[in-house]
Amino acid sequence: MARAEEIIRLKDICMDYGGGLILDKLNLYILKNEFITLLGPSGCGKTTTLRIIGGFEQQTSGDILFEGKSISHLPPFARKVNTVFQHYALFSHMNVYENVAFGLRIKKLPETEITRKVGEVLELMNLPGFEKREIESLSGGQRQRVAIARAVVNEPQVLLLDEPLGALDLKLRKEMQIELKNIQKGLGITFVFVTHDQEEALTMSDTIVVMRDGLVQQIGTPIDIYNEPKNEFVAGFIGESNIMDGVMYADYHVSFAGRSFECVDKGFTPDEDIDVVVRPEDIKLVPADSGMLRGVVTSVIFKGVHYEMMVKVGEREWMLHNTLMEPVGREIGLDIYPDDIHVMKKRKT
Repeated sequence: MARAEEIIRLKDICMDYGGGLILDKLNLYILKNEFITLLGPSGCGKTTTLRIIGGFEQQTSGDILFEGKSISHLPPFARKVNTVFQHYALFSHMNVYENVAFGLRIKKLPETEITRKVGEVLELMNLPGFEKREIESLSGGQRQRVAIARAVVNEPQVLLLDEPLGALDLKLRKEMQIELKNIQKGLGITFVFVTHDQEEALTMSDTIVVMRDGLVQQIGTPIDIYNEPKNEFVAGFIGESNIMDGVMYADYHVSFAGRSFECVDKGFTPDEDIDVVVRPEDIKLVPADSGMLRGVVTSVIFKGVHYEMMVKVGEREWMLHNTLMEPVGREIGLDIYPDDIHVMKKRKT
């Protein structure tokens, strides 16, 4: 399959705020028609990266290429990108139609063309008939769609979204995750999305960029990021994980939790110290006398679709997710299959 065409490339981007290095030689490429998410904790540099792409901040050093040409010197209005901010920045004194038409009026387009474009984009956003509605009368989800409509009516090639779901309640946020992905597919343009919410990133993205302290920790598909974390930070930040010290005796053989296991990893030095990741949902619950490991249940929390149990195995506690519940104090067995063991290089991140 031919590789998708690149639209944006960040080259050695550094951002220094008065001696505090926010971005440290960030290199990243973004493909056409891709939904790419910058994911990480507060202060990791993801929003700064977005603002640099949009032209709202000027990087200390490095360059931004758009379709192969530098745009670092261009102001925001001259870049073929548009931004949807976290709080939408809608004009409360204008109705829906005027908010969406604002950018088109700045371009001095004919009124007939403005009417056509606004009507088309409101139809796409599932807002037909909302033209005369006041902004204050709209729900959170409707305001978000108006903000997106105002951004995309100008036909940008890239849409930047800075945590646009943060102000919504949980149920609406989950609905809008699916809707945003459908909107992106319908528009056929590139979305660059910023969030600290792992579920949002896993639900919507084609590609996830995990960031920490101004550095990229891992880039990959949601499945790759979840199943094959590159280091302890990624494993701990994306979903729940049991992370422990281990030793890689040989290819396909690892030791942790006081015993040896078969695994699917190779390429390590014999007897190399490593980190081992086992996801809570990948641990099999079995009778105590037949398990690879034995432990005692120390706590149980009902999570709706599963129970979260803490199980003390030796001197450490393991997290286990299962649709079946064992009571506190019960001794149980745990089985872990080779495919469910992920071995990582031991390193600080």
